[in-house]
Amino acid sequence: MKYEPLTFDIPEIPGISTETITGHIGLYHGYVKHVNLIREKIEAYSNDPDNNAYAIAEMQRRLGFEFGGMRNHEYYFSQLEGGASPLPEGTLKSKIENQWGSFEAWQERFKKIAMTRGVGWAMLYHDPHTDQLVQTWVDEQHVGHLVDLDIIFALDMWEHSYMRDYPSSEKNIYIDAFFNAVNWNTVADRMV
Repeated sequence: MKYEPLTFDIPEIPGISTETITGHIGLYHGYVKHVNLIREKIEAYSNDPDNNAYAIAEMQRRLGFEFGGMRNHEYYFSQLEGGASPLPEGTLKSKIENQWGSFEAWQERFKKIAMTRGVGWAMLYHDPHTDQLVQTWVDEQHVGHLVDLDIIFALDMWEHSYMRDYPSSEKNIYIDAFFNAVNWNTVADRMV
């Protein structure tokens, strides 16, 4: 089964150019393409696993990066569909307020994670084992993802997310623009 790129209905976003979004979606399409290509190659090389062991191992390693890039971007772009909306009353809002005191306190902490040096993602997860929210930095697309936790909120902090609009020294402006564009109904629905 091949993966197909999703389409996203993203309105204009104040502070993030249409060119940035269009280019960013193009990169997402590249991740989908490479996930499919790697899976095809692994299958083909598996006909002679002894002679292709090294190539198969390297492709399996690369699959984690490409698949993470594909899926992380699906979370990211879906959060921007339909335009901005406030965080609705419900499970996610209650959990954020119980753990951090307020949405604003959580948001400030999350923005600090997003300012981590390097390329990667600021992520908010739900731990179904403890019914808690957990947030962290994920390097690249895949290093540091928390095992067996559900992604609730994903913020891409690779340069391609903001460099057309802001230099690295002003990525905090991109973060604010992103937060102002989030459809929090979509995010809250992930807590079902």
